[in-house]
Amino acid sequence: MADTRQVSERFWVAPQIELQDFPQLASQGFQHIINNRPDGESPDQPTSAAAAAAAKAAGMTYVHAPFVGQPTADAVRAALNASSKTLAYCRSGTRSVTAWAMSEASQGEEAQFIVEAGLDAGYNLSSMSNLLKQLGAK
Repeated sequence: MADTRQVSERFWVAPQIELQDFPQLASQGFQHIINNRPDGESPDQPTSAAAAAAAKAAGMTYVHAPFVGQPTADAVRAALNASSKTLAYCRSGTRSVTAWAMSEASQGEEAQFIVEAGLDAGYNLSSMSNLLKQLGAK
């Protein structure tokens, strides 16, 4: 089962999840999945189409918002639009938590809160403090 890590009331991140994880994630109350991983990044990862089908079969919605490096506007928007219990994943979870951090900053959340929430989940976002403030974080 995936190593899910909560970063906010409605948002969790995880390293790569497997197709067999989707039913269990749904049973844990997840309603929405965001895949931040490009197809073909690793030969052993499920494709986005397979993940979308697994999410649908488990009764969840699914968005593919892939990126490498800095989050794209689509990836930040996907995190921002997460209005229910959401799990975002990538290879390690770092890309997903970064997209979440940028979405929170764009809504005026405090940079210190964002960094601490990331750290509590096991991700060091301290190097993003200035960027978060530029994006609108307090």
